[in-house]
Parts: sequence; structure tokens; C-alpha cells
Amino acid sequence: MSLSEVAKAVGLARATARRILFTFQRGGFVESDGRLFALTPRVLSLASAYLSSNQLVAVLQPMIDQVATETREVCSMAILDGEEAVFVARGSPARVFSAGIDIGYRLPAFCTSVGRVLLGRLSNEALIDALYNAQRVRMTERTVLDPDRLTAIIAEDRAKGYSLVDREAEPDFRSIAVPVRRYDGAVIAAINVGAHVDRISLDEMIARFLPSLKAAARTFQPLLL
Repeated sequence: MSLSEVAKAVGLARATARRILFTFQRGGFVESDGRLFALTPRVLSLASAYLSSNQLVAVLQPMIDQVATETREVCSMAILDGEEAVFVARGSPARVFSAGIDIGYRLPAFCTSVGRVLLGRLSNEALIDALYNAQRVRMTERTVLDPDRLTAIIAEDRAKGYSLVDREAEPDFRSIAVPVRRYDGAVIAAINVGAHVDRISLDEMIARFLPSLKAAARTFQPLLL
């Protein structure tokens, strides 16, 4: 990207963007041919440092792997970052190859199972405010956009203890998620299992996947300080 493109993308003045880019360049995170700027492989060290130092990932990865083995589907963990759910860990059974929801992948929180579980930790007033101010973009023809309806759905999911989203974030994909709580009961993450609609029905997701997810979440809680 050019300097002007970078400045426009991040909403900064050209002079500010130039100083930041030069700082990143001196640190080895950015390279330039004098006109265009590009990231270098060193930027991956930032993600590596986060993952290696994050208690959630270190403690929960073996159990996420266990859920993936039990359900024979990909199991992922996400945290909330603003209006998005960010996937920070995943487990995959040997037979499954998945090239979409990987570590670092982001999806809008309002239309994903993990996102709705994470939004459910908010008070009703804070939830309404968050949904009304969020950028609600239609991801598929089934995406629910109305903030009042979303508030009701998330409140119901909170009461049930899980969220099941059917083809709202991605076509032909459904997922089920439960909250991950730390020792004091606060929701700090969410884990889910998803599958293509041709492979499993909604009732089967509840019957097959929910028990493994809930069991893992119960095991997680006393380990998280």
C-alpha cells in the first residue's frame, strides 16, 4: 500500500502514518521500496507472542482438542474484540481439513454463536446499547439485523446457557457455542462446534455437541483465575 492508502485505511494524517510506518520499518515489521509499504514475516511474531503468553490458550487448548475428538468436528474458542468475535484457538480431528475459521479469524459478534454468547455477559441495558450502535451487516439472507429481536435472542440464549446460530454468519454453516467462565463466574470466552448443514441437523447439534461443550466449560472454570 502507498502512504496515502495506509493513512486513509487507518484514519490518520499522512504525517502521523509516515512516522508510524517508519517506526515499524526500523523494527523490521514493515518493508518499503520507497513508494509502497508491505508487512514482513516478522509481524507473525506479534501473534505468536500473544498466543504463547495467553492463559486461556495455554490452559484450554488440550480440552478444545478433546472436544474436537469427541464431536469429530472443529472446535474453536473466541474472545470479544469490540464488535467482533476473534478466534484465538482451535482443535481439529485428524479427518477434518478446514480452511476458513482459523486462529485470528474475525466475524461480527451479533450474528455468530460465540459472539452472542459473549454479548450475553452484558447487562440488558449495555446489550441494547451495543446492538443499536453496532454495524449490523447482512452476511447471509438469514442474518437477523433488528436490534430488538437480537436482544431477545441473546437474552434467551443467556438463560439457556448456549447459543445456536443457523446460517446467519456464513451460508450453509451452523454452529453451537457455550460460555467459558473463570473461577468467579465471569464470561471471558466462548467455545463452539460448527458443521455444514448437510452433515447435521439443529437437533443433532444439541444432542451431540452441546454435552461435550458444556462438560469442557465446567472443567475450564476452576483453572481460570
